Amino acid sequence: MHQLHTVLVAEPLGTAGAEHLNSAIDIEAVFAEGHSRAELLDLLQDSSGLIVRSGTQVDAEMIAAGPNLKVIGRAGVGTDNIDLHAAEQRGIAVVNTPEANTLAAAEHAFALMLATARRVTESHNSLAAGEWDRKQFTGVQLAGATLGLVGFGRIGRAVGRRALAFEMAVLATDPYIAPETAREHGASMVELNELLAASDFVSLHAVAQTDGSALLDAAALAVIKPGAIVVNAARGSLIDAAAAREALDDGRLGGLGIDVYDPEPPSVDHPLIGHPRVVHTPHLGASTGAAQRDVSVQVVAKILAALRGEPVENIQP
Repeated sequence: MHQLHTVLVAEPLGTAGAEHLNSAIDIEAVFAEGHSRAELLDLLQDSSGLIVRSGTQVDAEMIAAGPNLKVIGRAGVGTDNIDLHAAEQRGIAVVNTPEANTLAAAEHAFALMLATARRVTESHNSLAAGEWDRKQFTGVQLAGATLGLVGFGRIGRAVGRRALAFEMAVLATDPYIAPETAREHGASMVELNELLAASDFVSLHAVAQTDGSALLDAAALAVIKPGAIVVNAARGSLIDAAAAREALDDGRLGGLGIDVYDPEPPSVDHPLIGHPRVVHTPHLGASTGAAQRDVSVQVVAKILAALRGEPVENIQP
């Protein structure tokens, strides 16, 4: 006789993951996409597992609402929206899927880099409006340029590999990665300010600052190489939006490609939305069919393993 576990799915999971969850004979799945926070708190009373993406704040209050909670699964890479300390105090495992969307996120960062460098959005809109103005949209070539990667984990390395194929030089900064590891992947490890001053393109792949402050604030943007293009497909809080707008307006920044915002969705008066030198997308880094399938299947597999007492890699605070 199998012990029955209830797993609450607070956000869209995807067909493959949902089928995997529903096929487990020891699991009762409760799909609560679109439910209010109050409704989720109520449903957690009987839940052993919780699956979220980035839109649900699993704070201490939510964790306390689940007296039988044994595991929280984040269908994605980061766990910024989960209170890891509160989970640890309750002995609740936290799992995520860091491998599943690496390629999708790296490809999207590169898409933003190319689109910003070649002014794709501006020229598209101009042509759609009936104009034909080739001289106005001179772009920037990637070959021969230097790419600076702020964060050199899985996604940063994947972007770096693609940059090498485009004949770019690659710099990286990451306090957790050894210089030898960077060299093995074709990159040179430097300090942040040196990277900013030397890079024609800067792509952010760091976690959010613990105090919520911006990594690229006014001081950092003051030392960035004039005309540099910045891409952020990591965390919205890494860029000071007001300072970035000022840097775009005075020409210190050549362009900005952004996929993430703080908060999400961005406010209607966000200083970067609609700027002619900004290419912006609504957090699409992991939005490919292959990535969504893999994320959903992997998070369900880890949830099931944890509930069945099998070993899983627990995210530590």
